[in-house]
Amino acid sequence: MKAVILAGGRGKRLRPITDSIPKPLVEVKGKPIIAWQIEWFKSHGVNEFIICVGYLKEKIINYLGDGGEYGVRIGYVVEKKPLGTGGAIKNAEVFLKNENGFFVVNGDIITTIDPKKLTKLGSKYIGAIALVQLPSPYGIVEFDENLTVKSFREKPLLRDYWINAGVYYFKPDIFHYLPIEGDIERTAFPNLANLGLLKAVRYKGVFWRSIDTMKDLDEISKLLGEKGVAPTST
Repeated sequence: MKAVILAGGRGKRLRPITDSIPKPLVEVKGKPIIAWQIEWFKSHGVNEFIICVGYLKEKIINYLGDGGEYGVRIGYVVEKKPLGTGGAIKNAEVFLKNENGFFVVNGDIITTIDPKKLTKLGSKYIGAIALVQLPSPYGIVEFDENLTVKSFREKPLLRDYWINAGVYYFKPDIFHYLPIEGDIERTAFPNLANLGLLKAVRYKGVFWRSIDTMKDLDEISKLLGEKGVAPTST
């Protein structure tokens, strides 16, 4: 089974780091984001990768090569211009259309979820999307009926709300719904949802972080700990 890593974006909110380094090569605890992703997938039995590259593509290709250093096989699909997440997957169709199914991950995610849970689609669905509980961007204050402050909780999970984890599994039929240009979240996903063809798979008690800003980068480095081991979310 193959996994697609969407690694073509500019990572504007991580400037000035990404002025000279593509976002997937930004290091977290001394290891590039994309290396975390390859090792995570490999631990779940995925050994073949398609990397969708665009911005500063040569640096990613030179760093990863054919994947031999990681014990995997890596191929590349190049975006000549930004295509968005949906267009980037569509651009890789020739390498994926004969697969029974394949994984896709955004190039800024570090997680411990088990991607194999996404593959249990049945005949009804053509894709599955991983969901994780929404982490609050702020700490919260707890108080009693008399408005006496009782405690403070730092950025807890909001357990009644679920967000797109940026990890997917698709059957090849997905290519009929993907745009040539545009983000999958704004094009194919709403269409698939209206047709009832997209399955939600919920993950609890897992580690998941998206790295969008310098603050995210600092926080995830602390969360991964001294040994670079991701803790279980609480």
